Amino acid sequence: MADLMFIISRIENMMYEVTFDPAKRKGKIIVNISIVNESDLKKIIGLFRQAVHSGLAVSPFMKIIRAGEKIGNVKIEAKKAGIASACSITIDGVLLKAGIPVKPKLGGVVEIHEGSPLRFTDVLTYDSTTIDPLDVFMSQELTSVTHMINTGSGKILANMRESPMSARNKIELVLDSLVNAGFSCILEVGEPNNDILGVQVGRDKMGIAVIGGTNPMALVQENDIEIDTRELSILLDIEEMVHIDELKI
Repeated sequence: MADLMFIISRIENMMYEVTFDPAKRKGKIIVNISIVNESDLKKIIGLFRQAVHSGLAVSPFMKIIRAGEKIGNVKIEAKKAGIASACSITIDGVLLKAGIPVKPKLGGVVEIHEGSPLRFTDVLTYDSTTIDPLDVFMSQELTSVTHMINTGSGKILANMRESPMSARNKIELVLDSLVNAGFSCILEVGEPNNDILGVQVGRDKMGIAVIGGTNPMALVQENDIEIDTRELSILLDIEEMVHIDELKI
């Protein structure tokens, strides 16, 4: 019998392979691959665009993979299409590349009220599960991304990581550079030794909450459109991706 591999092991391996440089806007990021019916592609990209423009995606950069093409070890079947989109663990990889120790802790559902994040309502730690927590919560239909976009209040997917509080200034510089590069997915940066969105952090640590990369997929699911997402799929050079507003469908 094969040993179980908790999702944290895969996350840490992929973090180490991230080469993205926000200042140069070059390098490899971690992407999720979504498989959809080709006939739904135009509508799905429209929904993804809504999520991006509402600040509910990791990055506006995407790539469409056509039927018959292959990305990583995923081959797109006839009458299907693939969409590669940024995974939030890319943020951890960029922090790590900058020499900042970072430990992804958990994924969950965050309650938003009038545009402000209140608290995590449901969480799963990365070292306690063999599958991505955000996939679990999306499959249980616990999100209300549509309501969030329409009203400013709702429940979205997010995750949290810890870093040493002594690295705070450097963390803020790196996060600012990511925002300038289009990765405007930082939900909240906590104070040292203080809870973040109701979740306790370790001693001499600070928490960083980031919007989950699967919120656009949750929006599609809420609209009763079939979508099969494979989180933490591969690393992809960002220069192979284009802004969602420039995608040719």
